[in-house]
Amino acid sequence: MQAIWNDKVIADSDDTVYIEGNQYFPKDSVKIDMLEGSDLETVCHWKGTANYYNIKGGPKNAAWYYADPLPGSVDKVKHEFKDYIAFYPREVTVK
Repeated sequence: MQAIWNDKVIADSDDTVYIEGNQYFPKDSVKIDMLEGSDLETVCHWKGTANYYNIKGGPKNAAWYYADPLPGSVDKVKHEFKDYIAFYPREVTVK
């Protein structure tokens, strides 16, 4: 799987996790230098607090991750996803 924005590959991995229609990429497969932190946080009732990234020179809050998933959420997904990064498909092409 790859995450592509503006013809640039932001993430590339064979070890993504599919959760609720989104591919989550391991952090080490993401070009973090293309992202910058965002102040936005949201809460999912079963995954926990999501933190966001902006794409440098691009869309705001286009990627998110869970630094501390809620207990039991990993069991539900059946895969570790702590610090895995997902991208909004309306902003970033994931294929």
